[in-house]
Amino acid sequence: MSNSIYMPVKCLWGSNAVIENSTALAALGKKCLIVTGKTGAIKSGALCDAKSALAAENISFEIFDEIGENPLVSACHKAGEAARNAGADFILGVGGGSVLDGSKAIAIYASNPDLAPLDIYKREYSNKPLPVALVGTTAGTGSEVTAVAVLTNDETGVKKSISGPDCYAAVSFCDPKYTASLPYKSTVSTALDAFAHAIEGFFTPKGCGIIRLFAEKCIPELYRCLKELSKSDCVDPALREPLYYSSIYAGLVINTCGTAFPHPLGYVLTENYGIPHGTACAAFFAPFIDRCRQFAPEKFADFVAMTEDIDTVKAVIASLTDLGGVKISPEEAKNHALRWQNVIPRNFTASPGGLTQGEAADILASV
Repeated sequence: MSNSIYMPVKCLWGSNAVIENSTALAALGKKCLIVTGKTGAIKSGALCDAKSALAAENISFEIFDEIGENPLVSACHKAGEAARNAGADFILGVGGGSVLDGSKAIAIYASNPDLAPLDIYKREYSNKPLPVALVGTTAGTGSEVTAVAVLTNDETGVKKSISGPDCYAAVSFCDPKYTASLPYKSTVSTALDAFAHAIEGFFTPKGCGIIRLFAEKCIPELYRCLKELSKSDCVDPALREPLYYSSIYAGLVINTCGTAFPHPLGYVLTENYGIPHGTACAAFFAPFIDRCRQFAPEKFADFVAMTEDIDTVKAVIASLTDLGGVKISPEEAKNHALRWQNVIPRNFTASPGGLTQGEAADILASV
């Protein structure tokens, strides 16, 4: 059993965390590139607060707002060039998980002008990334506290992550109020993502010791919130805070444990069928938890004790998992599974009972 964790991000939690802790930004430099998407940072009020905090510390900035869902390598590379041209001392990512992940890659490109877009996957470069500060606006990815950035290859459309100590933010501002403007469907999908992080990490071999405490903190709360979301087509404002903080705890879980097979299988649904990431991962909850019952019965019993009877849990998750009529034929599933023909991902081996390429194809065909 391992009790080792490493999480060097300075997390500033609570209402008005950005405004009240502007000095944390001053420690990073005198000019920054704000990285956002087109609308979320504005609607949430997070961008306004970020600008105010920068102004309070006399930090100048420029804005790059071209990071979309499932951030493209090309967009991150372009933003890195923009950061260099602006003379930025640090990157300030304001938005959902895609923006936060993208900001980590942008920091690497910004300080390494000779790095070609796809070379970021080689993880070889000369200069340290610029410092990164993050302001999250969704309750899902936990990117605020992870050393991971998931990027999409423009040429293939395939999602692939980079990870390592250089991908940690220097500081993350964690204020749940920014999630209030998130629509119902986006709230559900991001909550499903956080739930997937918590349970997948919990069932990996590293889901023990102090990490287990984080999982036990967020799994019951995330399930309670998801069950409430399943009863209505709107979001009770009282759910915003527990959803957001639980997503951070879930991020702490996967930062040490990683994820299990629902994540790489979920990439197939996102890349090929346009299913939002969290929903795509949740599509494989039932086969995953069935394998957990078979191959990790003690942890399975603990999971049920944290939630409720497994058939009810399955029904709740299924009711929130809208795949828009997507159905994968056995032949299509085999073709999708070819991506794992030569390399079995760590997500497969970390899953209870492991997972083979053939088993992955069978699970894809069961959707």
